Amino acid sequence: MPSKVLILLRHGKSAYPDGVADHERPLAPRGQREAGLAGDWIRLTQPPVDAVLCSTATRTRLTLAASGIDAPARYADTLYGASAAEVLREIASTDAAVRTLLVVGHEPGIPDTALALDPGGPLAERIADRFPTSAMATLAVTGSWADLLDSRARLTEFHIPR
Repeated sequence: MPSKVLILLRHGKSAYPDGVADHERPLAPRGQREAGLAGDWIRLTQPPVDAVLCSTATRTRLTLAASGIDAPARYADTLYGASAAEVLREIASTDAAVRTLLVVGHEPGIPDTALALDPGGPLAERIADRFPTSAMATLAVTGSWADLLDSRARLTEFHIPR
């Protein structure tokens, strides 16, 4: 039986205002709406989120806010532009008492993390093909956050809120 749930959420669709640096780009109206739908889906289908790990980029922060997920959040600069290995290092520092962790980040780090944890699973092909904004992959994790790569994780769902 999985002891933990990992939810990997790519930020909502961002806007591209003139003169705004990539890190500071806000959500587009569609991104705001779909982030809300993502939060609704999480609350309806997943165990309560105990903690959030979020990139410091404006669009990830706004995605988390629009999702309505109200759990303690830790913001990490390293998640902005992170590889799967960097995302996994951040996850590894999660408190052992956390049962359900939501990670809000970017492409390619978010989909690559899902694929690194369950590369041959039945959902892997869909995730490798397309992981659009506001999409989520959930994984059942057996073992600790600190030993995530050495323990077992299985992709259980891939959802695109629209």
